[in-house]
Amino acid sequence: MEQLQHFSHEHLLSLVELQSVHNNEECLLSLVELQPDHISEISNNEDEDGDEDDFVVENRHVGTCKMCKEEIYSFHLCYYSCKVCDYSLHKFCAQLPIIQQNHPLHPGHNLTLSEGFQYHVHVPTFSDDAGWTCVICKRRSRLYNYYCFVCDFKVDIICATMSEQKMNHPSHPHQLQRTFSRAMSLCCACGKEHSGTFYNCTTCSWFGIQLDCALLPSKLSIQKYTNDSFSHTHLLNIAYSFPLIEKKAKFYPRCRVCEDGFSTYQWHYRCNKCRYYVHFDCATSRREAFMSILMRASLGKTSKNFKDDDYPNLIHCPLPDESFNLLKHLFFNKDEFITKGKIDDTETFIHSCHQHPLILTDTLLHESVSVHDPMKRVELLCDGCVRPITDLPFYKCSEHHCGFVLHEWCSRLPSEILDHHDHPEHKLVLLPKIPKNSLGVFTCKICLLGCNGFSYGCVQCDYYLHINCGFIPDVITHEAHPNHLLLRFKASADSRRFCKACRYSMRKELGFYCPTCNFYIHTYCALLLPRTIQHKHDKHPLILRYYPAENYSGEYFCEICEEEFDPERWFYHCNMCASSMHTACAPLKLHFEHSTYTRYAYSLFVHLNVKFGGTFEIDDRPHPVTFAQGVNGQYIVCDKQLRYCQIYKCFSCKFARHIFCVRANPVIRNV
Repeated sequence: MEQLQHFSHEHLLSLVELQSVHNNEECLLSLVELQPDHISEISNNEDEDGDEDDFVVENRHVGTCKMCKEEIYSFHLCYYSCKVCDYSLHKFCAQLPIIQQNHPLHPGHNLTLSEGFQYHVHVPTFSDDAGWTCVICKRRSRLYNYYCFVCDFKVDIICATMSEQKMNHPSHPHQLQRTFSRAMSLCCACGKEHSGTFYNCTTCSWFGIQLDCALLPSKLSIQKYTNDSFSHTHLLNIAYSFPLIEKKAKFYPRCRVCEDGFSTYQWHYRCNKCRYYVHFDCATSRREAFMSILMRASLGKTSKNFKDDDYPNLIHCPLPDESFNLLKHLFFNKDEFITKGKIDDTETFIHSCHQHPLILTDTLLHESVSVHDPMKRVELLCDGCVRPITDLPFYKCSEHHCGFVLHEWCSRLPSEILDHHDHPEHKLVLLPKIPKNSLGVFTCKICLLGCNGFSYGCVQCDYYLHINCGFIPDVITHEAHPNHLLLRFKASADSRRFCKACRYSMRKELGFYCPTCNFYIHTYCALLLPRTIQHKHDKHPLILRYYPAENYSGEYFCEICEEEFDPERWFYHCNMCASSMHTACAPLKLHFEHSTYTRYAYSLFVHLNVKFGGTFEIDDRPHPVTFAQGVNGQYIVCDKQLRYCQIYKCFSCKFARHIFCVRANPVIRNV
């Protein structure tokens, strides 16, 4: 009936249809006729291309029923309401008869409807002023009830109308019915056991969802529900499953809030315009308070926990570009250099690490040398730190054929390091080349990369460090975890901590961590991955990204190696061109034509600290050879693999041999 004169209220009640909710969910309510596999597909694709400005927050709670004292929700579809005053009733509550005959809960006797303590049909009031107890749910209340005069049987109208309280939910193809009383059970939506009102499937006995989970909005803005601790540009859509094949294709993404994985059959929120996934209880801040003590700290918005004045020389990572390094920060003050006056171009400088005098180059107007410029395919690497020389001043060898160059700040390195934090037993001495081989190639004990530049070493212990690794600071900050200090530490062999950059375990490796949050990062990932890199085939610089890019939902392929990669690991990306590349491929900008990429475990190019070039003579070879990087498929004399190796290569013939497989007497030639 469109209008109803109900005994519980003096005004006429009108039937109100929840049209807005009904229309929005009309197609979803018909899902009882569809297969389960189609449900998440429809939900995930719904309004994928819609305008976010047209979004209207769903009003799932429209009032309280005055008879049963429970909320009126959108899935009830309609209810009775008074236009004069604030009075509403569920449709099934409003249509309850005064007398129930052969009710399923109490067949054989009539049940009479009563309000609180007073019958509506000339029956004395209850004498119990404290209320009464429902024989079904065992709750003590003063709600409307049905009473049997013969058996003293009392049942509240919630239990009496349970068979009428059903729900069609888009997460399941069958109709769900409310269970008697509040229960402690496992919710199929969140996968957790908790108490509350449950709706179970009458066909699938195993399926049941808690009412709070069932009423989650189909779309939400995460910053609204997490108090801006987490934010995302787009609205998130609820999804009712995460198929294994899809998770595998997306490299098994993790929740952006807690970083845990996703269950195949549990609900979550996702962005349809980019790769953003989050558990629905994380997105809505529905985790119980006591559970936060057991959970690791979140990765959301952080407040500053230190004062800048207390850390005047603090390193802010990532470093601006590949030319900036720790040595520049520690040993070079440009203002101080200018005040001292520029050294005359003819004045030479004798450095203990090179046999020839060095000349300071502070202008390029009358010099034949150019600085490092990947856009012009000009490579100029410092022989000390093997980092690009991109600006003035720098030192170059006075012998034209030598080609030795050195950063100005690399010329100021101390001759030794006492009590190094990773090797406190002995002092480390500055070495231009380690004594192990003629090219001075070694593996750094901290960054684990090969290097042929200067080193700090202990010959007694066969312990050698790249010079940048000799000055790793005690504390840094990083843009990936802003406002918190990251302290240096060394992981144990059985450590189960994982680096946020490369996602690999930190075992016996030096790293940084936040004492208050679950943030760990290798030292080499923090210090050797610059914020921006420039590639000669890209118009714009590529920016280091810590998560998948917004407004991009497709696959991620590296522009260098053309392999698909996981965007949950740090990578370089250009928002304007939508081009991406591995962090390990980024240093190949001048080498990728003659290199073959294979994924490196630490997300760094294995030859990042190796300077190739130079001409050498080998006793049993008729032609001079060049120190070069090996590539797969190249002819080589020795039987070892060629992947990621340093070789002697002859450009006149097909000769190529690993540097450790020959004994070479290098002779510098004009090239």
